[in-house]
Order: sequence, then structure tokens, then C-alpha cells
Amino acid sequence: MALTLDERQRAMLLEMGVRVWLPGTVFETEPPSVAVPAAAPATVSPPVHAAVPSPAPQATPAPVRAVPVARAPAVAARAVGTPLDLGALDWEALADTAASCQACGLCAGRKHATLQPAPGQRDWLVVGDPPEEDEDRTAQAFVESPGLLLDNMLKAVGASRTGEGAAGAYATNVVKCRPPHGQIPQAADLAQCAQYLQREIALVQPKVILVMGRFAIQTLLAEHGALATQPLGKLRGTVYQYQGIPVIVSYHPKLLLRNSADKAKAWADLCLAMDVREASVK
Repeated sequence: MALTLDERQRAMLLEMGVRVWLPGTVFETEPPSVAVPAAAPATVSPPVHAAVPSPAPQATPAPVRAVPVARAPAVAARAVGTPLDLGALDWEALADTAASCQACGLCAGRKHATLQPAPGQRDWLVVGDPPEEDEDRTAQAFVESPGLLLDNMLKAVGASRTGEGAAGAYATNVVKCRPPHGQIPQAADLAQCAQYLQREIALVQPKVILVMGRFAIQTLLAEHGALATQPLGKLRGTVYQYQGIPVIVSYHPKLLLRNSADKAKAWADLCLAMDVREASVK
């Protein structure tokens, strides 16, 4: 079958560096040679005895120094694995500590920690993957289009991030800092920041935890061993436990935005979480 391309399509392929041969198309394989005329013999001028001024010395440009980005006041760096004393902190103190934490290398990519105070008990806890650029900029988990979709999902089960008690939901990231330069959080980083998540759970006192994302699953299902590394599709539909609280695994909203076909599965996960929450309050 002959390939037919109009002038616009050929121009687009050419811009992408794709060369397509079509009947009647001639490509130049070598650049045309250009004859270079022989240089004329140099004419020697008689010496001129006038004084020629020496060129002024060029000033060496000063090295450009990077201007440091303003950050929250830092605390002394700790080795990864050091226990953090968070057990007595209230919401404000916990958020302030997260904003200046240097307990692992993830803090190098942080503009703002995404741990936000949420006074009052809430039945729903949603845990997502590490912060992305929009979350890091706004200091909040689940923002922009993924956040709007999450809000609609919660609304469908009678909950919201602004509510409290049975109608309340608290959303957070599994780690509170955006990893630097696209770095993947290591197991030690996840375990270190899990201390913040444990304090958040103690303050929220949720009836059910909805886990969304690979790294969130790895942390919340860590006590189940190798099970935590299984594909999400194999983990769905089962009720797990984290510190005695029911855990339901589902898709992150950003994945649902890319693949609408999984929204029906996410709705089934929400229904399971709703049943578990209702059973826990009876």
C-alpha cells in the first residue's frame, strides 16, 4: 500500500528528523562540494615605525555564585534511622517539625513540607505517594486535577477534607518532602518518615485508611513482608491492617486520570472502605 503524505505531514516529519522516501524524492547524501579558490600570495608591506598601542588587558569575569533558595529553618541533620521524638507533639508542633526536618536525604528537594494541621477526629485517612511539584509548591497533598478527583470520590461516600468525624477525611503523603531530582525514596527514607505518619494517625484516629500509590502501599503494608511489593491489582479487594486500623488499597487519582477504565475498580475499593468504616463504628 502506497504511503501518501501531504506537504504539512512531510514538514512535520522533517522537523522530527524523520526522513521518508517517497517516489520522486531525492535526498542529498553528501553536501555539495564547494571549490575553494587558491589563496593569493601575501603582499609584504614595508615596516611602519609608528608605535602600535598594546591592547588593554581584559578583566577576568567574576565567577557566578548560585543564590541559595530560602528554606524553613533547618535542624541538625540526623542519621537515617534515628527515632524522632514526635509522640507528644500537637498538630502545629508536628507541622513545624516536618517543615525543618533533616532526618533523611529527601529534605534536599523540599520547598515546603506537605504535612498540614487538621484539628479534630476524622474517620477517613487517605495516604498518597511522595509529593510532586504542585504539592511541594502548595504545601498540601493531592492538589490540582488529582486533588479535585479525590474530593469527588470522597464526596461520593459522604466525606470531605473539610469535614470532621464520620464526614471528615484527612489526606497526606507517605513522605512529607518532594524527593530531589526525581530520586526514588528508599526503604530507609520511607521508614524514617513513617514516624510522622504514625503521629498523624494518632491525632486523626481514623476508622479506615485508604492507600493510593506504590510507595504508600510499600509503607502501610510493610508489616506484611513481601506482600507489599505485589502489583496493585493483586492487592485490591482485601482488608489489611496497619497498627490495628483497616487498610484498603486503591488507585492514585493521577492514574485514574490517565486510565478512566480503572475508575469503576476505584469505586469498588471505595465501597469496600465504606463498608469497613461502617462496621468499625457499630
